[in-house]
Amino acid sequence: MNTPAPPSAPAPPRHPGLRDFYENPAVPVASGTPRSLRQARMLARALATPGTSAAPGATTATVLDIGCGDGTAAATAAPLLPGHRIIGVDWSQDALRRARTRLPYAIRGELTGTGLPFRDASVDAVLFSEVVEHLVDPDSALDEIRRVLRPGGHLMLSTPNLAAWYNRGLLLAGVQPVFSEVSLRAIHGRPGREVVGHLRLYTARALREFVAAAGFEVVRLEGAPFHGVPRPLRALDRLACARPSLASILLLHARKT
Repeated sequence: MNTPAPPSAPAPPRHPGLRDFYENPAVPVASGTPRSLRQARMLARALATPGTSAAPGATTATVLDIGCGDGTAAATAAPLLPGHRIIGVDWSQDALRRARTRLPYAIRGELTGTGLPFRDASVDAVLFSEVVEHLVDPDSALDEIRRVLRPGGHLMLSTPNLAAWYNRGLLLAGVQPVFSEVSLRAIHGRPGREVVGHLRLYTARALREFVAAAGFEVVRLEGAPFHGVPRPLRALDRLACARPSLASILLLHARKT
């Protein structure tokens, strides 16, 4: 006589992983306009410097916006970079669908695995905006960016500042700093309402050392405001930009050595 098997326990609910998280259309993929404009101005100045605009003999620079998200940052930068070709790159198909409504070129690419679909030393500049803080392996990411940049090519990297002026006060009060994440499912212990998936956070000093160790010469470090700062504190946040170590956002310009 066959005894029927006991009913199996229901499978535990599947929670989305990191890749699922970034493919979710509800996850924010755009950064604030003030940061995008400041970064674009830094790149425009760099490309206007004699002898650094593009590869020798070329008049048009190829600029990659790696981790372009919905294309807002690249579209904001485009009017400040006339005559140069801006190509959005992302691995999220949902982000690319949105980016293609704003950019003439938006292609799929990864910083790990198969790598970027570009030849060695074929790119003049890279915009790397609010991406490095999301990466499991930022070292390999900078290696891949360095591979595709020509000698002397520009890296424009932006990332939240762990040591922003308000985070210093929050830590003294025992509060989780802004920009830091302890979960992909909910906010715990810090101000804010959006889960954005940050895995890495940098101070100004750490960012300089990290980029230099990857084979880049750090040219300049500036600060930018954060669009999520409450309105009554925004004037103070703009003032903090004068001292990058206190600013909300770090804007770093480096060149491939």
